[in-house]
This record gives sequence, structure tokens and C-alpha cells, in this order.
Amino acid sequence: MPLRIDIPAKINLWLEVIRKRSDGYHELSSLMLPVGIYDQVDLELTEEEGIRLACASPGVPSDSGNLAWRAASLFIEEAGYTKGVSVRLDKSIPVGAGMGGGSADAGAVLTGLNRLLPGCVSEYRLHEMAVKLGADVPFFLYCRPALATGIGDCLQPVEGVPRYPLVLIKPPLSVSTRRVYLSLKLTRMESRIKLPSFLARPWDLQNLIENDLESVTLAEYPLLSRIKLWMKEQGALESLMSGSGPTVFGVFRDRSLADGVAALAKREWRDCWVAATEVLGA
Repeated sequence: MPLRIDIPAKINLWLEVIRKRSDGYHELSSLMLPVGIYDQVDLELTEEEGIRLACASPGVPSDSGNLAWRAASLFIEEAGYTKGVSVRLDKSIPVGAGMGGGSADAGAVLTGLNRLLPGCVSEYRLHEMAVKLGADVPFFLYCRPALATGIGDCLQPVEGVPRYPLVLIKPPLSVSTRRVYLSLKLTRMESRIKLPSFLARPWDLQNLIENDLESVTLAEYPLLSRIKLWMKEQGALESLMSGSGPTVFGVFRDRSLADGVAALAKREWRDCWVAATEVLGA
């Protein structure tokens, strides 16, 4: 029987880019939150050597171009496993959305194979492998609210985050994360948003919700600014782009309002992917 893992997407409630490191990576401070949009990952050990990956979503590679495939390859090499692995992805997290879909799938593969082959890889080494695959991947080993620092790989679990009702809107755009970071003008040099201030007043979002990458992505895609404004006009407490985009989320006071706004968004923004959901707890 395959092992099935439902892995959630993420949003960045804030994302501060502090500085560029000598190795080319950027130092960040970001509150990463899992949200109720899931990819489904089925894993099975096989007698036939190699990795077989299947996904029905258009444009998703089934070879080493897929981060989940690379996660499986890295794990079986580390574990010394000599047989095969079958991976099936059923995707609900939009591809290229700034919601961590590929990283989520990779994190699910690492977590799942660690369950199927217990004792082969230490938790420390599993985290190291996740970092090697991508800065967001470690978050998906745990899928709980966390303050991410370093390049996004140093995770401090955060309790007390409300289950914010959300509306998510992703236009049919493709944003290069690498190009966004290369185009970013670094002016911050230190984190402005402090975790204790957030936890003291978690609904006072006006001074707490910020994404430095918007300065690049919104300038290139003004549509995202219009979606943000539309969210606020529909009653969102605040609206922000997640990651490097192009998904925009609005935070609402209650779920019924979010559901209603999502229904309206599907009519107003017909070319966009739209969902209502909420932040998940620890």
C-alpha cells in the first residue's frame, strides 16, 4: 500500500530581505504559515530499481526536473537503498504560485521515505538534505507556523498564530524568483518586524504585513497591485503577495466573508485561480 501524505501550501505573512550573503543567497526574516490548500503525495517502495514519478498536471516534469524526484534520489542515496521508489503527485497547489508547491512535494517525499525506511537517516541529516534541495523545503518537513531566518532554513516554531481566513488569487503569470532577487535593491539591513510585537497584537496587521519582493514583482506586473486593492475594497484587513508571487492573499476577519469574497473573485477575476481557505495551526 502506498503511503499517502497531504502536504499544505504556505504563505509568507511577512518577508523581509535583510542582506545578500557572500555565497549568493539572501538573509531573510519571514513568518511562514501553512494554509489549507494541499498537494497529495503517494509513495511506495518497489522492487524495480530507480524512481518513477507520475503527475497528471500539465507542465509538471516527471524526471530530475521535478524537485520531488530529486528529493527521492537524494534520500535513497543517503539511505543506501538499492531498490526503487514510486511517487505520484496530485496537485492542488498551483504551479509557480509563490506558495511553495514544488518545495512542499519535496518535503513530503523526504518525510514519507523517512517513514518507509525508518532509521536510515537522522533528523539532522534530513534537514540538511532539505536545505540542499531549496531554502523553502525545510519548512515542509514540519508544516507548522514558523519564523524563518538565515536563507529561510532556520525555523523557529511559532505558537499563537490565528487561523486567519484567507482569499488567494493567482493570475496566469509566471514569475522568476531568481530574477526577482537579482533585481531587488537591498535597503533594509536588519529586520523591522519583531515576533513579540506580532504575537501581542496578531490582528493588527497594518504594521506587520510586508513583503520586500513586492517592490520588484508589482512594478513588473501592475495587475497584482489592482488585485491587492480589490481585496481591501472587499473588506480584507490586509493584502499581500506571497513569496516572489504572483499569488496575492487577503486576510479576513471571518471565514464566511472570505468565502463570499472568493465567490465574487471567481466572477471578477475569471482568468485567475481563486480559493478561500485558512491558516493552519501547529
